[in-house]
Amino acid sequence: MGRRYDPERRQRIIDAAIRVVARDGVAGLSHRRVAAEADVPLGSTSYHFASRDDLLVAALGQVSDEWLATVERWVEAVDPDLPLGEEVVRFVTDSLSGDRTRARLEYELYLAALHHPGLRPIAAGCLDALTELLRRRTGDAARARALTVLLDGLMLQLLLTDRPVVPAEVRALVDGLAAPV
Repeated sequence: MGRRYDPERRQRIIDAAIRVVARDGVAGLSHRRVAAEADVPLGSTSYHFASRDDLLVAALGQVSDEWLATVERWVEAVDPDLPLGEEVVRFVTDSLSGDRTRARLEYELYLAALHHPGLRPIAAGCLDALTELLRRRTGDAARARALTVLLDGLMLQLLLTDRPVVPAEVRALVDGLAAPV
């Protein structure tokens, strides 16, 4: 009996890799764990992804695309009559309220680029895309870049410390970007 073609297998493997990283961290990612999670033969993972880094690139690429789609929806929904600080508070609160598993996964993969050069273009592209989305909202490239740095650092610190989002602090940080030095 010949092999059946499974057009969804590659995607199932990527989804499984994302679940493995969410559960076990980047250090826990292996072809064997991904194959077990995806319920596919071990050879399927190495057929579609020759190396562990290839699995990481695919996982980060998908997570990055999904995150940017979320950010784009947020930017499109921003109320131009509200101060940007209010909208940033909403974004950070929505991103980090309740279960932070998804946000931890996003940062786990993003920070993996420090040790995996193949991930760096995806991580950099994600930051550039975020900056461009914010530039469209603010009309100012420098302020958009500063907001990107602020959001990135703030969310990472809140994840690392497991502290709650304090809206007044977020608002003050965003407002501080507009204040003269």
